[in-house]
Amino acid sequence: MKLIFAIAFTHVRHRLRQTLVAVLGVMTGVGFSIVMASLMEGTQNDFIGTLVDALPHIAITDESREPTLQPAVIRYPVVEMHGLTPQIRRPGIKNPLATIAALEAWDPGPMTLSVQSKAVLRFAGRDLNVAIVGINPRTEGNVSTLPKQIRSGSMSALYRASNAVLLGDRLITKIGARINSKITLISAKGVTISATVVGTFHSGFRATDEGTGYVLLRTAQTLENQIGVINEIRIRTRDPMEARAISNRIGEQTGYKSVSWQEAQEDLLSAVKKQKVILYAVVGAMLLVGSFGTYNIISTITHEKTRDIAIMKSLGFNNSSVMLIFIVEALLIGIVGAVVGWAFGYLLCISVGSIRIDDPLTDNHSLPLAYSAWHYAMATMVALAASLIAGFFPARSAARLLPVDILRGAT
Repeated sequence: MKLIFAIAFTHVRHRLRQTLVAVLGVMTGVGFSIVMASLMEGTQNDFIGTLVDALPHIAITDESREPTLQPAVIRYPVVEMHGLTPQIRRPGIKNPLATIAALEAWDPGPMTLSVQSKAVLRFAGRDLNVAIVGINPRTEGNVSTLPKQIRSGSMSALYRASNAVLLGDRLITKIGARINSKITLISAKGVTISATVVGTFHSGFRATDEGTGYVLLRTAQTLENQIGVINEIRIRTRDPMEARAISNRIGEQTGYKSVSWQEAQEDLLSAVKKQKVILYAVVGAMLLVGSFGTYNIISTITHEKTRDIAIMKSLGFNNSSVMLIFIVEALLIGIVGAVVGWAFGYLLCISVGSIRIDDPLTDNHSLPLAYSAWHYAMATMVALAASLIAGFFPARSAARLLPVDILRGAT
């Protein structure tokens, strides 16, 4: 085995210029694969992080987990009734404080009460449909990043004015209002209140920033024309990835509809999965291009060393040994190219990460990158596999050469 490595190393060193070109090809493929993987995964992590932090991980609403049954169906299981309107029930979660106490027995995470309402916002002759969210400013920061999203004013400002409201920055710009402007909110139940704009926020989601306002619980309850109503409990789990399982358990325990952030954003998460497939395809394509250099150098060495192959076979080298020599040469090129590619990829990541993006609406002013050993390992494995495949076919051709034909000058 030592002799095989010595011969392989001599062949590669003899054609140093072509070997360096092949190594540079592998290095370039590995380096760009690492930076592409870091950039795409960093972008995905940043997107998911923004998605997770912008909203509570789990929302328990006052909808029943199962369709409402008619009293007769409940009393007589054999009865089937069709075309009837379900029994009207009072909106809101029944005894929300008791529900929270029951959930705290096994501690799914921080919780807070909320009221979801729809209203028409009227200002300067314009009417816009908006979502009004009633919150408790003291506990809202435990389940969402709203306090960090404030661009003007503060959460405590909701206590400083009658019917105070925080509006999305795009919404306040759209209607032409400003801090301390008086707006009118008209609920679907016909309740009309005059509210004062006390601040703005920016979540990073256009739909939210253009159509959402935050008010105190009692203000939202007034809009719903039902004092004391709570129609949502918001929860932030300690591990966001466990939100779906916890949500299912809450639904079974409470009987109310419980929605995790994964369920609420299934379409966006599906797009993220597709991006990962694209990532692996791009990485594979880059390293495949680099493997052509390896194939070229091994093919050239095979062609030039036909007489050496004949001599080695005459001395007792079998087909497997000859084939192994050229495969080792390809792997040497792949290993050296991959190791140099690690440094090249790391330098590329630093360079890309230093690019500044001046966006006043975000706190992050650089491209998001994810540094992971997996990126280096993945690029190395693909590079070695590509080098192995690139060296296999010339090696197989070399092993098939007949020494008698070569020494007689047949080839």
